[in-house]
Amino acid sequence: MADSSERPYVLCHMTTSVDGRIKVRRWTTIDADSHYEDVHKRLKGDAWMCGRITMQGYADSAKPLASAPPEEPVSREDHVARADAPGYAVALDARGALDWGARNEIEGDHVIVLTTGQASDDRLRRLKAGGQSYILAGEREVDFAQALAKLKRLFGIERLLVEGGGRINGSMLKAGLVDELSLLLTPAVDGVIGTPALFDIEGGEEESMGSRRRLTRTTCEPFDDGTVWLRYRIEAAG
Repeated sequence: MADSSERPYVLCHMTTSVDGRIKVRRWTTIDADSHYEDVHKRLKGDAWMCGRITMQGYADSAKPLASAPPEEPVSREDHVARADAPGYAVALDARGALDWGARNEIEGDHVIVLTTGQASDDRLRRLKAGGQSYILAGEREVDFAQALAKLKRLFGIERLLVEGGGRINGSMLKAGLVDELSLLLTPAVDGVIGTPALFDIEGGEEESMGSRRRLTRTTCEPFDDGTVWLRYRIEAAG
């Protein structure tokens, strides 16, 4: 596992079907979201992070900027618009595709855009003008270790909830950056081949985490609707 002394403690918090899929919206036999936000609050994170697809809805509902920012040179350095927020919403957007307009918070949590060298100067100018913070980590793909170190150093984030898709979760698990799994196991079966799963990692059998990560159950809490909240500590195997 990567050294955790200079990064936040990372909990991956997700809901899955019993077969490990995460397309919650198509399970109509149960309200799969009914416990998610309550457990999210109980985990007491300083910040939460989601990918571009989840964050698209928040960005789409933003008010546009009052005027376009002037086309002046922009520094390719991190921008901290606010470092004293009660909470932070970290939007993973490697290409800088989302337009946040004038929206710089989600339910009181300050928006931090996590992007890469792919983000255009115009996008960075617009983020700065809109009051969002942004950090750059990696040239084309996100360097998660660098990103987490910056989140702690620049914003004081000590406890991060990762609530991404399977690829985000898988990339962070493979990099040794997930300390704990908070799993809401829902009594539903998806079953469709190719559906995103809790952790998705490219590669063959040699890339499996089954021999690299050890999970130790720390709590198990059942709910009346059949959902079970499981928590696992994650450590390097061997």
